[in-house]
Amino acid sequence: MTKSPKEEAIERTILRKLEGSPLKNIAEAVLSDPEISAYHEYANIVSIKRLKYNDHGPVHMRTVVFNALTLAELLHEAGIPLSLEREETGSYDDSRLALILAGLLHDIGMSATRMNHENLSASLALPIVSRFLETIYPKDIRKQVLLRGLCTECIVGHMGLVKVNSLEAGIILIADGTDMEKGRARIPMLLTHDAKVGDIHQYSSASIEKLKIVQGEKKPIKIEIEMSSDVGFFQIEQVLFPKLEMSTIKPYVELHANVIGSEVKKYL
Repeated sequence: MTKSPKEEAIERTILRKLEGSPLKNIAEAVLSDPEISAYHEYANIVSIKRLKYNDHGPVHMRTVVFNALTLAELLHEAGIPLSLEREETGSYDDSRLALILAGLLHDIGMSATRMNHENLSASLALPIVSRFLETIYPKDIRKQVLLRGLCTECIVGHMGLVKVNSLEAGIILIADGTDMEKGRARIPMLLTHDAKVGDIHQYSSASIEKLKIVQGEKKPIKIEIEMSSDVGFFQIEQVLFPKLEMSTIKPYVELHANVIGSEVKKYL
């Protein structure tokens, strides 16, 4: 399948984060997997054309992977071990592999329906996750089992509707919630101009000009959001903040937001 320039650009940023790690070759294979690509394409057709919702396809899922790797990197640089390291069951790269797989597969349930899509995503993802893990860890059944479980937790928990316990699943929660820049709402807004229930998600997302995930001033992570209009506060307070509240990495995050030219509001 042909990749868009946006997909290719995000892939390059992902792969740059993995320079020097064996994960780079694995990520290249996952990002080019035809089954995953087909799920991404169809999930977006269902989301945008059928449901008139925002992007849940290849660009969104690659953005979630990039955000997740950025969050993990900031915690790692601050000396905060992720759950696999803390529990001495895996390495930092094992955790990053779970973030890559879960990030790319967390929304494939949208190929069926919006309702309960996180659980549908986990079911559809399981054979794909298993296929990769059996290749990466062919003689390590224990590692296959724990990473299947971790990927499942990340996917099932990404909506913030169930309590997650690992830092890795908390990372996916925030990585998903922070894909809110205006480009994500561009296609559905071009397709329809008629008012309907749900428009607030499109228009609030369209007001988010810039979101950055950077090193914090007092905590390891700072999320900075700039908006063109205060309707963007809906996106922050109704979409991102509930996910932050449910996330295991909340204690490590600062959240700042403002309308361009106005005073910064500090949530965390």
